[in-house]
Amino acid sequence: MAALSGLIKAPRQTDGSRVVRLPFIASPPRHTRGFVQAALLTTALLILPACEGDIAIRGNMPDLEELMAVTPGSDSREDVLNLLGTPSSLSTFEQNKWYYIGQKVEQFAFYRPEVIDRQVLVISFDDNGIVNQTKLLSLDDAIVIDPVERTTSTEGADLTVIEQFFGNFGRLPGAIGGEN
Repeated sequence: MAALSGLIKAPRQTDGSRVVRLPFIASPPRHTRGFVQAALLTTALLILPACEGDIAIRGNMPDLEELMAVTPGSDSREDVLNLLGTPSSLSTFEQNKWYYIGQKVEQFAFYRPEVIDRQVLVISFDDNGIVNQTKLLSLDDAIVIDPVERTTSTEGADLTVIEQFFGNFGRLPGAIGGEN
């Protein structure tokens, strides 16, 4: 071993100190760089489509051919039920209006869903149950409302959880110092 130590000399810096080179710190060979880049690119291309938004169709929106088959003045409520199915909603204030509501919603990952398309078919009937009018509304016809954020105050004191907890001691039947 002593004979070999004279043959292998560590390189010296200009100030005379020895440079220590550690194994396995060198950059990877050139033929593996292309493989690593290709593997990363393939992984990215396989993962990215998973981030695409999901489109869901919700509600009851009949096809255009079915809508055109409803003729005002001749079709009855039973005819509309047989043709379009059960309405999504009935009018609260006017008993002679039916609503068929359908929409497309897109949701990307965990973000809030966004309405892409909405259609509302309003069918009005006369007093005899015959279709009086049909009206198709879209997302462009929608009116954005601003809900009121006020809160109604309640009677009583606003107690914290700790005040409520300690305020109940002695009030329960059979408790120490309470009534039996």
